[in-house]
Formats: sequence, structure tokens, C-alpha cells
Amino acid sequence: MTTRKRSRHVALVLLGTATLALAACEDDRVDAQAFPNLESCIAASKENGLWFTEDDCRKNFTAAQQELAETAPRYESKELCEQQHGVGNCGGDQAAQQSGGGFSFMPLLMGYMMGSMMSRGGGVYSQPMVRTANGQYSTPKGDTSFASNSGRGKVAPQTFQRAPTTLGKPPMSAAQVSQRGGFGAARTARPSVGGGGRLFGG
Repeated sequence: MTTRKRSRHVALVLLGTATLALAACEDDRVDAQAFPNLESCIAASKENGLWFTEDDCRKNFTAAQQELAETAPRYESKELCEQQHGVGNCGGDQAAQQSGGGFSFMPLLMGYMMGSMMSRGGGVYSQPMVRTANGQYSTPKGDTSFASNSGRGKVAPQTFQRAPTTLGKPPMSAAQVSQRGGFGAARTARPSVGGGGRLFGG
């Protein structure tokens, strides 16, 4: 496969009906749909022929909230968090405070994505979505980015791998963030939109 097809990075765009595109082998992908909130998922679940139900929406929204609380990147200041996720997109880390882990800041939940693993013997899985500094959306690991937090299509099943827990760990300082290259620096390429609305992984 070409470098473009090997890329795990994705972008979510609206083309008539919203479409989620991933530069990966077709056979390796699973059905996925992203929603900005629970209500939009419930509304979509009422359409005929979809692979998820209202109950799936509710269960996976709760799961995404919990996963974000446990795996979101944590920063020592709100300013540092907003440098990585955008102004107004960060809040106080209530989970850390409740567990006695001190005060820190983390990105807010900006939607969630569900994926159907039924063809692989599994059920419906989810991933929380947060904003990035460049206005895109990302999973907590920062290795998969989207242009929007709504749409449908296919993604690599690895997209739904849980990020390492950050709960109970010291928040990142500015020096640590810089050393890591910032949120999402593990990505080898950024998605870009080509002619005709087609999406290309770098």
C-alpha cells in the first residue's frame, strides 16, 4: 500500500450526508459514526437500517464520558491546556480533585464516536472526542484526528483502542508538553482535503 494508505490519520467532513474517511485498507475498516452530543445520536438511531440503537447511544455516551475522565491529557494550568486544545475547550479536572490528586486541567468532551465491531465478534465501542489546537477533533491519545465531530463512514478498528490512563498521574508542565511536541505530536502526518472534497492522509 502507498504511504497515504498506511496512514492511520483520519478526517471527518460533510459531503451531502456526513462522511467519515480513513486512508486505510477497506477490508480492515469498521463502520463508525460520530456525534457532537447524546441527543444527536438518539435522533440518528431512529433511522431504519442502522447498526446502533438508542440504548447503544446512551451506554456509549456514558462510556465515553468515563473514558475521557480516566484517559484525557492533563495539564498543570488552564492556559497550557488551551494552548493544546483551544480557548474555551478546557475545564477543571474534577476526577483528580475527587480522588485527592490535586488540581489540574483537561480538555472538555466535544462529542463521541461509536464503532461497530459486530463483524469481528464484538459489539459497539466508543471513543470520546476532544478539540485540538488547530480546530480539529481527536481521540484522547491524539493519534487520530478529524475535521468534524459528526459524520459516518469507516475507520480502522485500532481507532477504538483505549488510551493509557492519566488519572492519578501528575499533570504535564509546559516543558513536558514542549518536549513531547504538543498534543497529537505522535501523528506522522496531518490529514488534508484534496480536490473534490476527497480526503488524504499525509
